[in-house]
Amino acid sequence: MAITVYDTLAGKKEEFEPREPGKVGIYVCGVTPYDEDHLGHLRPSIFWDVVRRFLRARGYQVRFIQNFTDVDDKIINRARETGQEPLALARRYSEEYLDHLKALGVEPAEAYPRVSEHIPEIIALIQRLLEKGHAYVADGSVYFSVKTFPEYGKLSRRSPEELLAGARVEPGEDKRDPLDFALWKKAKPGEPAWDSPWGPGRPGWHIECSAMSSRYLGYGFDFHGGGMDLVFPHHENEIAQSEAAEGKGPFVRHWVHHGMITVNGEKMSKSLGNFVTTRELLERYSPEVLRFYVLSVHYRSPLNFSEENMEQAKSALERIHNTMTNLRHALHVLAGDGPLPEPGANVPPETGGSWPAAQEARVAFDRAMEDDFNTAAALAVVFDFTREVNTLLRQATLAGPQAEPQAEKERSTLRVWLQEAEDTYAYFGQILGLFQASAAAPDLEAEVTELIRKREEARRQKNWALADQIRQQLKERGIILEDTPLGTRWRRADKPESGAGRP
Repeated sequence: MAITVYDTLAGKKEEFEPREPGKVGIYVCGVTPYDEDHLGHLRPSIFWDVVRRFLRARGYQVRFIQNFTDVDDKIINRARETGQEPLALARRYSEEYLDHLKALGVEPAEAYPRVSEHIPEIIALIQRLLEKGHAYVADGSVYFSVKTFPEYGKLSRRSPEELLAGARVEPGEDKRDPLDFALWKKAKPGEPAWDSPWGPGRPGWHIECSAMSSRYLGYGFDFHGGGMDLVFPHHENEIAQSEAAEGKGPFVRHWVHHGMITVNGEKMSKSLGNFVTTRELLERYSPEVLRFYVLSVHYRSPLNFSEENMEQAKSALERIHNTMTNLRHALHVLAGDGPLPEPGANVPPETGGSWPAAQEARVAFDRAMEDDFNTAAALAVVFDFTREVNTLLRQATLAGPQAEPQAEKERSTLRVWLQEAEDTYAYFGQILGLFQASAAAPDLEAEVTELIRKREEARRQKNWALADQIRQQLKERGIILEDTPLGTRWRRADKPESGAGRP
């Protein structure tokens, strides 16, 4: 089945065809690092990380670029308020953002270009617009002449009247038309500035992304992403200046915009003061819970933040992890507690397996992702599959070591099916960047297994004190033991606990 994506410019879903066979170029507008990042900044990075993983699983070579706007009025104002150097302030907050992405399992972009490091490319693009008559110089600043680009407004679908109604001329600007926008801003005292053919100054907001995206991906790349709040004026202006400079379109093959993070129906933003920083969220929730929460809603829909929604995401993720823990325990028992392969090692996604539920789940998962990268629908498939696995685990309990000898054939089949189930979870996790915490490091798994063996031996000898001591030892390390018909299994707790219980 072909991949379809909702294109903002087309106003509908379109079948994805890359500019170059087998290769995909993606550019996403990044943050303006003037303060701590919050959930609204995480959503696009998490979403596009999943898109990249899925495209790679489909055989594409993906090149992903996300910029930092480190030259901006907000940065300059914050630096002035705090007595810091603007570029140093932006560098500090951008590095903090990258640290958060790493914690969330977001794979690094091929490049994180910064405006301050691409001034020559920006100046060259402005010069091309001047040469072609699409821009003009006014008292040391340079403006794009909107009337020279008849298709202006095609992305946002705004009429000339609507555009004029929202246009304004800032003090000190020498625009010929209210719709014109700055490509280069004349230097002001105390602000960062660079030399240019028109005098010292700094880039306007929109020109940076046109210059940097083309620098790293070439003209006409595949996907340009960003929030819906960037459709106008930022992306509208990107199209105008890029296609005017090139003399042809399209600048981008597909425009993909994600919905806003809301708090009680209002956009989460620093200006409204209704945001929770990423640092604060990571103090209360695991990175995997944050990632699961973001992916639980389709990217084009608003994502309403609340503690209740976060707790629901945490509980839902725990249910899946518990099933995966039970699954691996059942595999150990049915395999005679021998060594198990790493998840995903036996049944590659392309080969499928003999358990119908596993094969059907993979097909349904892929279809959800092919339909406009619908992570919410993909997670629904994971939940349906988890119910199937729990049913299979109940069968495994009945076919445990205490079953009659003639049940050996049934146990053999169950072992194969359970392994296929684990491999299927590994495939889901590979794409979504989730379900990793259930797989313990081999050395930890071996250590816990040995302690469980010693505890069971102590129980057989009625040495309750030693059995209790081992349970407590594991509990303090965040390992919870549960006795089941298939023997003792273990799982990780959210936090290490204390207190003894009956072994």
